[in-house]
Formats: sequence, structure tokens, C-alpha cells
Amino acid sequence: MTPMIKIENVSKSFGPVHVLKAINLEIGSGETVCIIGPSGSGKSTLLRCLNRLEKIDAGSISIDGQLIGLERRKDGLYELSEREIARQRRSLGMVFQSFNLFPHMTVLQNLIEAPVGVKKEKAEVATERGLKLLERVGLRDKAQAYPGQLSGGQKQRVAIARALNMQPKVMLFDEPTSALDPENVGEVLQVMKELSSSGLTMIIVTHEMGFAREAGHRVVFMEGGGVVEQGPPSQIFEAPAHPRTQAFLKAVL
Repeated sequence: MTPMIKIENVSKSFGPVHVLKAINLEIGSGETVCIIGPSGSGKSTLLRCLNRLEKIDAGSISIDGQLIGLERRKDGLYELSEREIARQRRSLGMVFQSFNLFPHMTVLQNLIEAPVGVKKEKAEVATERGLKLLERVGLRDKAQAYPGQLSGGQKQRVAIARALNMQPKVMLFDEPTSALDPENVGEVLQVMKELSSSGLTMIIVTHEMGFAREAGHRVVFMEGGGVVEQGPPSQIFEAPAHPRTQAFLKAVL
């Protein structure tokens, strides 16, 4: 079966610094993969390459069988136009550390802005789905509130609902709880656990080891721009094979 995400020999450098070194990874449809590792290991850069916020230097990325940012011709691979890349991004939802909500718009307006403005959906359709998503993340009563009236955890749940309102094939999370106060972390992780159990394909860069153990179908440990070890949470957390994985987990758990 064709994987939902296929990363083949992906490399990325910033000047002399090799941030990603020939990454190979396949992720199945409906799988939740949690990426862990020390700061500077390339985790966030890999996510940004997936939706072409960063251009890769070598290799290829395919999502649902379609190359991202490139097209294959008889004589090789060629860059797509920015317009084509933007169209591809619609199938990828991304939630960042910072919430990036429009402060002058209500919660509901934030949710329907992209479906209406980018996908040209009817406002009624995007609104109906948006309200259901707010119900799903426990914020239906905040539809007419403004971001400035919300806690950090509520803002991040709105950001998740906003990404879901584009009906993405894949959700990417880049340390979504790292900017939150400790009391707000649990409410966001609970929403993500529910998404994981719903069959949505998800890649989550996280420092929350308990969450990775509970919600991840697979855990990938990265260091130095490469994948050091991967496997089911039980294997990675209880019997890691690589000495570097063992040392990292000993330090953080």
C-alpha cells in the first residue's frame, strides 16, 4: 500500500550547517508519528520541508502519492511555481508553537478565513463545519470571542480547529505546547489524543514524552539531522536499542 507520506533521501543545509542528512521515512494513512530528540536535531526543519516552507536541497517528499514542490519530467525533477506549491499546502494543516491567530477577527472568523478566501467555499458551509470543530475542541461558546480574550491553551485549540477547517489530509504539529503555561498543556494534548484516535494522519514534533508514549503509533528519535531510531512507543521508551536514544531518554524522563 502506498504510504500517505514518503520522505526519500531528503537533505537540507543552511549555509555550512547540514540540518537534515538523507532522511528516509514512510508514514501510513491514519498513523500518528511523534518525533522526539534534542534541540537542533532537525525535527522542526523536517516539518517545514514537508509543507515546503523550506526548500529541500536533495531528495523528494510525496504526500498521498503526489510530489511536494516538484514535478517529474522525462529528464528529471523540476520546481513547481509558488502558486502550485500554495495549492498543495491546502492538504496539509500545520499548528505552530505560536498560535498565529488574527487578533482583529473573532474565533469563528479565524476559522473560516482560509476556506472562504483560499478554497472559495461558501461562508455558510465553512461556518457550519467551523462551529462543529469548535465543539470538538471544547470551544463552541467562544465562537464570537477574540483571541485576546482567550488563554494560551484556548488559542492553541482554536489554531488546531482552524487547521482542521481546511480538511487536510495530514496534520503537522511543531511543538504545539512549548509556548503554553503548564496548566494549559493538558487541554491541548487531550484534543490531539482525540485526533490521533480518529484516524487522521499526524506528525508531531514534541517534548511531551508522556504524550508520545500514549498517543503515538510510532516514535522517531532524531539527532544530528538524521533518524537514529524508530519504533512503537513501547519499544522506544522501554527498550531503546541505540545508545544515543538511551542517553536522551534517561536525561529527559
